[in-house]
Amino acid sequence: MKPRHKRIAIIVGCLASLGIAAFFVLNALNSNIALFYTPSQVAAGEAPKERVFRIGGLVKSGTVKRNEMTIRFVVTDTAKEIPVAFTGILPDLFKEGKGVVAQGKLGADGQFVASEVLAKHDENYMPPEAKHAVDQAGKTANTLKQ
Repeated sequence: MKPRHKRIAIIVGCLASLGIAAFFVLNALNSNIALFYTPSQVAAGEAPKERVFRIGGLVKSGTVKRNEMTIRFVVTDTAKEIPVAFTGILPDLFKEGKGVVAQGKLGADGQFVASEVLAKHDENYMPPEAKHAVDQAGKTANTLKQ
């Protein structure tokens, strides 16, 4: 084999190895992405089926029900509501009427099964995505009323 052919073979081998490594890295990143959706988007069917995603909005007052370790509540963006079930310990700051972001999957029955629940950290804070969703839903509701 000529030196020229050896160099070409080494370059092609390096490029193939780099391509395979890039594929595995991108595949790992893609499987760990959890996109954010509002209750209106979930109700409209925009949320992925069988994939983990985040839903955010306000915990509707009067909907928190506790049954041993399973907590059920409703997340709303003031336009649509999605029921959520979470098994585990809720954050100390989790309260009705306050902002929440839950990560999990949407069940076949339309209930969101959360694996993680995040709550606000002070009186004025709401996750930016949830605040935007509530603002947009409020604008849409006001437009429909007129």
